[in-house]
Amino acid sequence: MTRQTIRPTDEHLTSDDLAICQRALESVCKRQGIAKASDEENRMAAITIELYRHGVRSEWHLTEMVSAAGAISRPE
Repeated sequence: MTRQTIRPTDEHLTSDDLAICQRALESVCKRQGIAKASDEENRMAAITIELYRHGVRSEWHLTEMVSAAGAISRPE
């Protein structure tokens, strides 16, 4: 029998977790003028979830990091 290590990235997100991610994503999209249901919003949502799964649990920090990631990767 082998032991599996459960990493934070493997855990299920709860409704509370998703609510934090949703609020952070909405804040970033509003701040950066990103349209709902756009490819850019989908990309920012993926970044939000990835950062949350890697331990960024503060809504403020999550918002700031996702916002910065979007600004860095967005062509001028």
